Amino acid sequence: MRLSRFAALGDSLTEGVGDRVHGAWRGWAALLAEALGTTDAPAEFRNFAISGALSHDVHETQAPAALAYAPDLTSVIVGVNDTLRHTFDIHDLAVRLDEVCAALSGNGSRLLTACLPDPGAMLALPAPLARPLARRQRAVNAVVHALTERYGAVHLHLADVSWVENRTLWSADRLHPGERGHRAIARRFHELLTAEGFVLGAAPGSEPEQPVPGRAAKAVWLATAGTAWVARRCTDLLPQLLGLAGAEVRHWARGTSARLDHLAENALSSALASLSPAPPLARMGE
Repeated sequence: MRLSRFAALGDSLTEGVGDRVHGAWRGWAALLAEALGTTDAPAEFRNFAISGALSHDVHETQAPAALAYAPDLTSVIVGVNDTLRHTFDIHDLAVRLDEVCAALSGNGSRLLTACLPDPGAMLALPAPLARPLARRQRAVNAVVHALTERYGAVHLHLADVSWVENRTLWSADRLHPGERGHRAIARRFHELLTAEGFVLGAAPGSEPEQPVPGRAAKAVWLATAGTAWVARRCTDLLPQLLGLAGAEVRHWARGTSARLDHLAENALSSALASLSPAPPLARMGE
């Protein structure tokens, strides 16, 4: 089986933030695209991912553009930005991603998915701030796992401790992979696709080609672009996150923290129950 056309949907992870080459973002999807085809038959590639994208953006804008492109391989990796919004709703996210996966799979495209670490852990936030974000990301990952099974997607676990704790894979912002991390993602997807029986070119190299940013460069980024990134997110999220943190502290003091977990589990169960019936195998691109 050969792959001739690859479309990438999602947010800054897939756009390539953290892997800058010649003044532009490259990223794991572009690295994988170069390894999908051969010298005689290179694969076509379009990256529809945009930094800051939500599941709504993938559903309303990126997926229709990808369907018009008619890829035989599509990555759908999104959800972290949803967890950083006061409008987060796991039910709505599940419905949107289900419809996106159904449309692409039904159009003959094999899907790539990934579960992701929660931003609270990546930024080492205090527990009252980190726990609400962790619950949200666990719920997103549960939905992704369900959709992966439903549509026969090729799935990559990026929430594993070994991945999260390997700081050589991450860029200065602590949220996006650096070049080494993007290469690791591309290589792992390449391995998984090869195991599925797809005929691919040589795997991307594992070692960075660009100089690794030193401490001074990281400090400059955190003081400039990093600060701006946090400010943009906090304008939307901070008021609610502080309220969620207050609830965490109150429940912890009363010994009733399990209630918050129970509410999150109920919301997730409702979201999973809302997914469409499992499609026939013919719609899985197999």
